[in-house]
Amino acid sequence: MFRLTIIDKYILKRYLLTFFGILFLFVPIGILASLAEKVNKILESKATAEEIWTYYGNFTLVLGNMLMPILLFLAIIFFTSRLSARSEVVAILSSGISFQRFLRPYLIGATFVALLIFLMSNFIVPSASAKYHAFEDTYFQKNKEDRQIRNIYNQVAENDFVYVSFFDPERLIGYNFTLEHFDESGKLDYKLSASNIRYMKVDSTYRLTAYKKRIFNKEFEYVEQQRSLDTVFDFTIDDLMPVSYIAETKNLFELNQFIDDQKRRGSATVNSYILEKYKRLALPLSAYILTLIAVAVSSVKRRGGLGLNLAFGIAIAFVYIFFDRVFSTLAEQAGFSPLMAALIPVFFFAIIAVFLLQRAKR
Repeated sequence: MFRLTIIDKYILKRYLLTFFGILFLFVPIGILASLAEKVNKILESKATAEEIWTYYGNFTLVLGNMLMPILLFLAIIFFTSRLSARSEVVAILSSGISFQRFLRPYLIGATFVALLIFLMSNFIVPSASAKYHAFEDTYFQKNKEDRQIRNIYNQVAENDFVYVSFFDPERLIGYNFTLEHFDESGKLDYKLSASNIRYMKVDSTYRLTAYKKRIFNKEFEYVEQQRSLDTVFDFTIDDLMPVSYIAETKNLFELNQFIDDQKRRGSATVNSYILEKYKRLALPLSAYILTLIAVAVSSVKRRGGLGLNLAFGIAIAFVYIFFDRVFSTLAEQAGFSPLMAALIPVFFFAIIAVFLLQRAKR
């Protein structure tokens, strides 16, 4: 029957206390750094005190979720190095406990943190991220949202495809607009074109300039032209060009639905949304892998002690971030598989973890 021993409880307690201690130490530092950078913008924004408190509350969740795996890694190195320096690890292993058994409380702690990371990244942080970005867009960016604005091509309905060569988010106007509608057999039914399309906020309509409609009917082609036309479409500005961080603001279920919708629309950026999904699902695994690497590195007593182990940990953290960014870029811009882009860094560091554990056992 599974039961925690005194040693298990001791290590597990140190594991969790050190992790949350470092987390609660670094997150306020990040908040203060952000506040120092944005204090002038906050004063100029005329945002209310409640809005600012809410903004930094959401910022805390976003920042904490982003730093959690790396801070977990450093926390384990820190407290395990101290155990090793006091010869506690040697004493535990000399008492007849195997190295695999010694890892049990670490893996229990990693399971707790992995579940926390999963819940945070998939259900809690997306809502906070939406509010965080909404505040920044309103008060800091002045509605200059980070959107795809050039060569926009989207499937906005089952048989409708839209193209805009350039869209100005501030003026809500797009240039070289084209909408193509196909019938059930896949033949082009009609094609709308305009030199520009402007969204009219007052009545939620679109104004087409130099409007032209070509209707294809078997052997004949009909052409309609107008200097200007106010009309309505089934798509919105967000459908046409979603903000770049849109996937970050959706929970796991919303993200799955959004990905299916973007696939149907033929979005050119769908890979980045799929990558976001797989990275969220792979992130909890990093809690186990980084825990094993940290234990393997810091459980051996070295001449350099804690300082050397922390330096090694920081180097590993930078390599992990580097691998993550490289494969993310490949998935977003080079058509690389999003699933492989999310899993390759995990597998690579899993191999490193196995190798270091084998050395630590000796």
